[in-house]
Amino acid sequence: MEYTEATFMTPVSIETAGVHAGREDFRELGVHAAPLDLSTTYPIGELSEAIRDIDAMIGGGRPETNEIYSRLANRTVDRFERAFAQLERADDSVAFGSGMAAVTAALLVARQRGSHVVAVRPVYGGTDHLLESRLLALDVTWATADGVATAIRPETALVVIESPGNPTLALVDIADVVRQAGRVPVLVDSTFATPVLQRPLELGATLSLHSGTKYLGGHGDVMAGVIAANDDWARALRQVRILTGGVLHPMGAYMLHRGLQTLAVRVKTAQAGAIAIAERLLASPAVERVYFPGLPGGDPRGLIGRQMSGPGAMISFDVAGGFDAAATVLREVRLLIPAVSLGSTDSLIQHPAGLTHRVIGEAAREEEGLSPGMLRVSVGLESPDDIWADLDRALTVATTPAHELAELATV
Repeated sequence: MEYTEATFMTPVSIETAGVHAGREDFRELGVHAAPLDLSTTYPIGELSEAIRDIDAMIGGGRPETNEIYSRLANRTVDRFERAFAQLERADDSVAFGSGMAAVTAALLVARQRGSHVVAVRPVYGGTDHLLESRLLALDVTWATADGVATAIRPETALVVIESPGNPTLALVDIADVVRQAGRVPVLVDSTFATPVLQRPLELGATLSLHSGTKYLGGHGDVMAGVIAANDDWARALRQVRILTGGVLHPMGAYMLHRGLQTLAVRVKTAQAGAIAIAERLLASPAVERVYFPGLPGGDPRGLIGRQMSGPGAMISFDVAGGFDAAATVLREVRLLIPAVSLGSTDSLIQHPAGLTHRVIGEAAREEEGLSPGMLRVSVGLESPDDIWADLDRALTVATTPAHELAELATV
């Protein structure tokens, strides 16, 4: 979607869009904060008009005058969807109760078009598990980013990629995958990047998927998923949402819409902190390897500046000493929160092989380099110096022999 005078007086930046998208009718309404509609049902006026609206929603569209029932449509959810579509520069977006509900809806739409999916690892563990489970009766081929074209079949309905990848932060060339996919739609999980750093639809992708639980909400207090897409896909996704009931609660939509106002500043501040932390991890004798696109060798295809405007705020690293050392780091940190998820104002640290990616097979974890000593950090908004002081102390405790620690304690 191009920004036009219908939305803003002049074309605007992502920062301005985040603040003003979804607020275009505020003057008319006479409000400064977004209204919140918690209704589950809506009184109808003329029956013929209600029938028209329900027919529109069953077809995946929006009602003209009456939402009828909140599983079909909700004004607060609709406001967030329209706002988020502006940030992605998409025709539309469709919100769900969780990121996995959004993934499932996309796969169910794809299943109506064909029985085969091509996917590139790494992806989020839940997505990987769903694809491997065959719960949706989809045949899945795991391909390399360079091997997508070879994996395409006549019955292929979707290509699934994630960039940056979870948890290795590997970057996939979206435009190249789109080229290889040809007629096949491409879904990009862009959760780690957000529209601030990357807009997959502008690179030719069909679907841009986000776990709204992460950066979009930004405070660890809302669970949601959202997919930006063209009008046809949005209608199909809404039809699935109606059938499966994977709706986003209006309060969640309200909080997500509010979160968009600070999204750019949060992402950019966290990214600056991540750059500083990654450089210090690289120099630490307690760390065997650092996974971060902003470090030398972390972006072999040169996608930062061409596909992403920056490396993001996620870092993974292998602790010297393997699983036991990684477990000690989690036990010893005081400022960082040992918890899954990401994109919050506070820094989180977790163990991918034991937690977020535990649901995928051990062979797949090993193939993707998810070592027992790997930890993943979501850098928050704290001072990078404070984050590093906490992490460095924990790494020292985890990788220094006990007798040497005892000697240090007496100094």
